[in-house]
Amino acid sequence: MKTNRAVRTPGGLSFRLDVRAFTVVVLLLAVALAASVVLIGTGDFPMSAADVLRTLVGEGDAGQELIVNELRLPRVLVGLLVGASLGLGGALFQSVSRNPLGSPDVLGLTQGATAGALTVIVLFSGTANQVALGALVGGLVTGFAIYVLAWKRGVHGYRLVLVGIGVAAIVTAVNGYLLTKSDIVDAARAVVWMTGSLSGRDWDQVWPLLALCAVLVPLVLAHSGALRMMEMGDDVSYALGVRVERVRLLLMLSAVLLTASATAAAGPVSFVALTAPQLARRLTRAPGPNLVAAMCMGAALLVGADWVSQRAFGADQLPVGVVTGVLGGVYLLWLLVTERRAGRI
Repeated sequence: MKTNRAVRTPGGLSFRLDVRAFTVVVLLLAVALAASVVLIGTGDFPMSAADVLRTLVGEGDAGQELIVNELRLPRVLVGLLVGASLGLGGALFQSVSRNPLGSPDVLGLTQGATAGALTVIVLFSGTANQVALGALVGGLVTGFAIYVLAWKRGVHGYRLVLVGIGVAAIVTAVNGYLLTKSDIVDAARAVVWMTGSLSGRDWDQVWPLLALCAVLVPLVLAHSGALRMMEMGDDVSYALGVRVERVRLLLMLSAVLLTASATAAAGPVSFVALTAPQLARRLTRAPGPNLVAAMCMGAALLVGADWVSQRAFGADQLPVGVVTGVLGGVYLLWLLVTERRAGRI
């Protein structure tokens, strides 16, 4: 069965379409959107999928309009955007480092964003918007530190991962110190934020994240060809005309911004950035970074996890970060067992 097909546009342009990858992306989008509709209808005031769809197109009553458009839709949109951002950021880091462990959770970016948020909470008792800004700044500072420390005539995969693991350990210790210096109220608030949650999210979190994705996603996808060549090695990429360090810096900056912004919006939701790109690649069976598939997988994973947490424990009793942590841990254990049976570890 052919997995690639030549497609010719009316203007005479032609390109090759990976049928399997395209099908996976469409199915993941359908799953994410269907889960979003079901999630909007889940809560203390349950609604059928038909009622949700009617309300979304403006045909619901006043109560349904309030519940859907003001209370539940922003939460679901934040979940979709955060999941897509983490999936894309994780795919970029794994591709740039050429290492499946090259994700924000392992490299210390999530911990750095957490440190920024904790600093605002513990030292300044900041508002929700100030905490989000602190997380964004913390992620950017950590990303810059990792890049500088990993630089030696360029940034290479294993060095980036090792430096990131070291930075993550240091920043985790700083986070623990900040928690010990906080009073009981700020400590409780910090622990809730550190778990990762979509509870209480509104349009104030949707618009900044949507604007950032509208800028960064097209920019990243425009460099997907160069990224695919960079996976073959720097020497080959230079020979093919790719400005390796310039592209690497641009894509790493984009990944840091996506990860830090997602963390600022929902807290450090664990394992999505690590597992979404790998699951997407296993489904598509296509070479290269699979950026679009990773985005769709991340969005589907996060809204699916949020639905599980609400159905099993109620809207505000179990943060979505706990569910993604459990699912990610199970996936890693399965992956280790599979690799061991295959004799690769």
